[in-house]
Amino acid sequence: MKMKLPTSYYSVALNILLCIYSFSCSIKYDYDIILRDGLVIDGTGAPGYNADVGILDGKIKTIGIVSGKAKKELSVKGEIVAPGFIDTHSHHDEGMFNNTDMAGALTQGITTVFIGQDGSSQHPISDLTDQLENTPVAINIGSYSGHNTLREIVMGSDFRRESTIKEIQKMDDLLVSDLEQGAWGLSSGLEYDPGIYSNTDEVVSLAKTASKHGARYISHIRSEDRYFWDAVEEIIRIGKEADIPVQISHIKLAMGSLLGKTERLLARLDQVRNNGIDISADIYPYMYWQSTMQVLFPERDFSNKAAADFALSEITTPDGVIISEYTPNPKYEGIRLNEIAKIREQDPSHTLMDMIAATLEKDHSESIIARSMREEDIIALLNWKHTNLCTDGGSTGGHPRGYGSYPKVLGQYVRENKYLTIEQAVNKMTGVPANNMGLKERGVLTLNMAADLVVFNPETVQDMATFKSPTLASEGIIHVLVNGKFVLKNKMVTRNRPGIFLHRVKNSKQG
Repeated sequence: MKMKLPTSYYSVALNILLCIYSFSCSIKYDYDIILRDGLVIDGTGAPGYNADVGILDGKIKTIGIVSGKAKKELSVKGEIVAPGFIDTHSHHDEGMFNNTDMAGALTQGITTVFIGQDGSSQHPISDLTDQLENTPVAINIGSYSGHNTLREIVMGSDFRRESTIKEIQKMDDLLVSDLEQGAWGLSSGLEYDPGIYSNTDEVVSLAKTASKHGARYISHIRSEDRYFWDAVEEIIRIGKEADIPVQISHIKLAMGSLLGKTERLLARLDQVRNNGIDISADIYPYMYWQSTMQVLFPERDFSNKAAADFALSEITTPDGVIISEYTPNPKYEGIRLNEIAKIREQDPSHTLMDMIAATLEKDHSESIIARSMREEDIIALLNWKHTNLCTDGGSTGGHPRGYGSYPKVLGQYVRENKYLTIEQAVNKMTGVPANNMGLKERGVLTLNMAADLVVFNPETVQDMATFKSPTLASEGIIHVLVNGKFVLKNKMVTRNRPGIFLHRVKNSKQG
């Protein structure tokens, strides 16, 4: 039989609860969060130092010996406290509204990503900001306006030609709209359709418009292999004629004859900077890239065996190509091209051409992961003063860079191989990308900056993602805060979604 409690009992219980609530409300907190006794690496490249970090209202309020009360205090002794990592070339937006925790990024310590890359973006930008307002995500989002997207809107399927003056003006109008809605600048993917069919004058014209708005230009340049040096000169020309900061996306030397030519490349970039052109680059720490089979044919003649032979000898090799997506025959996914050629009883070049032909017949999709680079070049490029780290990855796609780039650098490049100091590595993940992107309130751990922070264990931080298991979360990232809220706490994803859309500050070259 269920005993019925007297009414007086409920009254007493209610009064007790009210007293507890009243007492808790009467407590005056000086901070929302205090991180105690961590090793602060502030993102500037300066040596780390031990300190507490006090956070209030989404900002860093105090650094040093922090006295006072906080709603939440955590001891982070033996761990590094750094600014949240910034990914200047990201595809983590793909599917983000179905996976708002953004786990692929935040489990690396990334708190801000820049999307709209390779010339592809959401248009208008206001649609993206509306979505983020209705469905917030865990990390901050900034976006570029994509040249390929603008070109496709204006030219439709008739894009395999140079644009007219009238068409460029229409693209320009669309770009202005995106810039006024907070886009960070113009992005291009000149190795991809439809941008590959544009000439430099078209891009310069649009870049000039971005420049007038105080915006930037970021580019997957026209070639990372056969025509690499010409492509580098093209982005230099764009930067000079448009008077705009330019950034080379995922910079790489992706062809046999280019390997070891980093000294020549960096000497040219330094020369350009000395001449007043603000040029920079980002890079991911893998010898394998991911794109489509079609980029191996810059002339877009997919039946050209000589071009196929060149691609599979000079750019990559049949055993260096992994099929990551192939809808005509999903059984090929995860298999290397040389193995597929053996199954089909063909030479690899004919296999490559036939596989492309099959995708074109019914508008299927395909993607490959291919080895082209060498680690010595990656390290040399990363060490350039104006290069920052990026992922060029997403939460899906088959490449481990989407889950592993930043911890790989911290674990392998810093702790194991000592290619970089921990201060240099964090600088490449925070201060340098913030400077390259023009971010003002993020990237450095100092007073009054946004409380985007990562806490990690320098002895255990390590990437775990592989080509066979590309979505394995990294080890050693302990806490991640975005705008003063925990999105990763004690290695566990929280339910907080404090990320915001980062609008570029509206200004002009004069203002």
